[in-house]
Amino acid sequence: MNTVTRFDAQGVVEPGFETVREAFARVLTEQRGTGAALAVWHEGRWIVDLWGGAASADGTRAWQRDSIVQPYSVSKPFAAMCALVLVDRGVLDLDAPVQRYWPEFRAPATPRHVLSHQAGVVALDAAAPTSVFYDWHALCALLADQRSEWPPGTAHGESALFYGHLVGEIVRRVDGRSLGGFLRDEVCAPAGLDFAVGLTADDQARAVELTCLDDIEPHAGELYRRATANPPGTRDPAVVNGAAWRTAEVPAINGHGTARGIAGLYAALLRGELLSPQLLREAVSVQCSGVDRVFGHENAWGLGFGIDPEGFGMGGLGGSFGAACSAAGYAIAFVTGTMGTHARGELLENTVRACIGLAPI
Repeated sequence: MNTVTRFDAQGVVEPGFETVREAFARVLTEQRGTGAALAVWHEGRWIVDLWGGAASADGTRAWQRDSIVQPYSVSKPFAAMCALVLVDRGVLDLDAPVQRYWPEFRAPATPRHVLSHQAGVVALDAAAPTSVFYDWHALCALLADQRSEWPPGTAHGESALFYGHLVGEIVRRVDGRSLGGFLRDEVCAPAGLDFAVGLTADDQARAVELTCLDDIEPHAGELYRRATANPPGTRDPAVVNGAAWRTAEVPAINGHGTARGIAGLYAALLRGELLSPQLLREAVSVQCSGVDRVFGHENAWGLGFGIDPEGFGMGGLGGSFGAACSAAGYAIAFVTGTMGTHARGELLENTVRACIGLAPI
């Protein structure tokens, strides 16, 4: 029998942020599965860099400073950044028909619609096997032939599983590189971000196992079920902790990174890096708002980012999130291997805000 070891919180906090370490330690203690990490950048410096807990489901491997974990939809803004970089370079037009770049694509949508979840290509009509996730061209062919659930631009709904393929195939048709390759070369490497889509063997050795997937609360609604269950496997530990899944590019959900790597994207954007000021303003401005047709709750989308009164960012299934608070000038990310609710991230962010002198969100 394996001996399960308790791995306490590691890392550093700036003076004045000791309560954040205490709150993070409580989160680790209360999690039943693998561990977590938290990183916060504020006004030019890292004020929180914490990690801890187990990296393996059997509790025999510790979460290290460079451990990476799949944060599900927290991956989506990284996919969007690839298209936005091409927009900035003048080789991708947000308001041209997608068919200009991807002629086989059936839905009458624009890249703006795709980036802001207005394209309506959120579910496949025909049943598809898990194995199609491992064949980029096969899945893109299915999406190209798929009808929209609503006329593009008239409503919005998160393309939970396919956002990365919709964005990524446009990127590939324009640039020639896969989304994972473009992300590595043009976004993450220049900004020093430890985040990747499509892991190498070396990266797989750093990957944290996802646990407690049965604890994820299901959403109601037929469109949600269709949009998240076909192809199957995205909540199966044997799939998402497997080498084939981690090697594949499923950019809507299977990016892997550290908390610093995720918060680092938002810190770079707050510093005015990676995108031109004009395009960044457009990307983090509300493109659509109201009730999300897939998830059934009210939200607002920019070009790849969720938008709220505090700033912009993205949460992921199971509790991970990354965000920028524009007004207060901080970037934050919480990633976890134990699937659950977002209450943990909210607790940690509000603890950070209290230390800065801000009201809770």
